[in-house]
Amino acid sequence: MSEGKKSKERMAAPAKRRVPGLKALSASLPGVAQQALGRRGFADGTLVADWSKIVGSDLARASEPLRLSFPNQRERTDGTLLLRVEPAFALILQHLQTQLLERVNGFFGYRAIKHLRILQGPLRRPDLAEVEVETKELDPELRAAIDNRLADVEDEAFRGALFRLAESFHTRTKR
Repeated sequence: MSEGKKSKERMAAPAKRRVPGLKALSASLPGVAQQALGRRGFADGTLVADWSKIVGSDLARASEPLRLSFPNQRERTDGTLLLRVEPAFALILQHLQTQLLERVNGFFGYRAIKHLRILQGPLRRPDLAEVEVETKELDPELRAAIDNRLADVEDEAFRGALFRLAESFHTRTKR
């Protein structure tokens, strides 16, 4: 084939173009999450992401779903949910097993889970409410500067709240 025909064929074929602009992270996240969570039996990440909404905040603080397995992958019914549970909470969760299964199956809308397996151990995710915070003393010069900035605020309660906010911002450091 001559060189002229090749160049005409290249020009005739539409070039694949990249769409300009940014793509929202939320548009890409389901595909990435499905790959990572699919290996553990979670077809989509909603069970893991909405765990505290499904079982309640008290149960969610002491447990986390690890794996979801089904005897027949096509039907996805009568499955087994493996939970990691704080050791001190395992006995309580065993007594609440029926309620937990009802809540999870209510989330799915059908009897997806039949069995619950409990694995005792520390949770992998840190509890954000228990982040240790170290405080330090507010520098006297900074205290005077904050007082000076808030001098124009007439409402005493509002000025006090703003001062406490500024003080906590400048004295707290996370470990």
